[in-house]
Amino acid sequence: MKMIHCADLHLDSKLNANLSKEKAKMRRSELLDTFMRLVSYASENDIKAVLIAGDLFDRKTVSAAARNLVYGVINSNPDTVFYYLKGNHDDNAFFEAPENLKLFGSDWTSYRMEDEEIVITGVELDDENSADIYSKLVLSPQDINIVMLHGQLSDYAGKDRAEVINLGALKNKSIDYLALGHIHERRTGVLPPRGEYCYPGCLEGRGFDECGRHGFELLDIDVKEKRVSHKFIPFAKRTLHLVSVDVNGVMTTAEIINAVEDALEGRDIPPEDMVKIELTGKVDVECEKDPEQVRVRFERDYYFVRVSDETSIAVDYDSFMKDASLKGEFVRILKADESLDEERRSAIIRCGIQALSGEEWQ
Repeated sequence: MKMIHCADLHLDSKLNANLSKEKAKMRRSELLDTFMRLVSYASENDIKAVLIAGDLFDRKTVSAAARNLVYGVINSNPDTVFYYLKGNHDDNAFFEAPENLKLFGSDWTSYRMEDEEIVITGVELDDENSADIYSKLVLSPQDINIVMLHGQLSDYAGKDRAEVINLGALKNKSIDYLALGHIHERRTGVLPPRGEYCYPGCLEGRGFDECGRHGFELLDIDVKEKRVSHKFIPFAKRTLHLVSVDVNGVMTTAEIINAVEDALEGRDIPPEDMVKIELTGKVDVECEKDPEQVRVRFERDYYFVRVSDETSIAVDYDSFMKDASLKGEFVRILKADESLDEERRSAIIRCGIQALSGEEWQ
């Protein structure tokens, strides 16, 4: 028997931190479409169940369009059973659950799959139950036990406030597979004596803190051998990439563009993907750099491009010591000002030189 384990879909996210209003709207539609594609994948590949381990939606107030679409997709696929455990971003999005949508609550809830020795158990953690909930978990060692939880393991830092999962308290509980949600990158580990835990990561990357491949976990359950195996299935429509480019010593925007072209040449990034170009290194205080021009150069190559200028400024004070111009005097005055640290002094010098040269501040 096969199942899908996914989490952190964050449907109906605003997505306006990086994207324009138009592209954010398009990307929201793409996230919903990826969920629809996942359901189609399940139907076409004889997958009996989809485990959604929290944060199906992104906000407490979900748009009616998003809720109705998800409801309709689930309702129109009655041969697939959906097990939906709410996360810290979810709320009661369904006023009336379809027959094939199984929900959980603040106490352990178990569902036995029809004619199978497979039991799916889950609980939604909160401030009131998280301390003593583990002692209430009783599973039969004769069953294949899949347990669903949403939160962060005690040794992982979460992105948002979420309940902490005590992994040690789940050992020796006859768990074969612990289906987790909340961490947005794939992580797996051993859960003694016979199980494993897994965060599948988010289904689609939404920001540049979620770069790399995203998708879901495909479970293959051998009922006869009582064994659960699983593998990661890349499934996101777009992948986000962080490209760090050392521009140390460059003097012009053209040189920066050349450096970025060299960095991208061997990356084989598809044009439908999203790219953040991060400029690093030290540049001269008189370097002519225009990050916006860099972005414009590469935006035609990818779905979305963002340029982040993380360079620091290097000032060659010796070159200004005998400079009789106003620029030289300006630099000498600032060099003598002991109230400024070097970072602040360099930034002021750069702005001043640009102003004296008639350039816009960068």
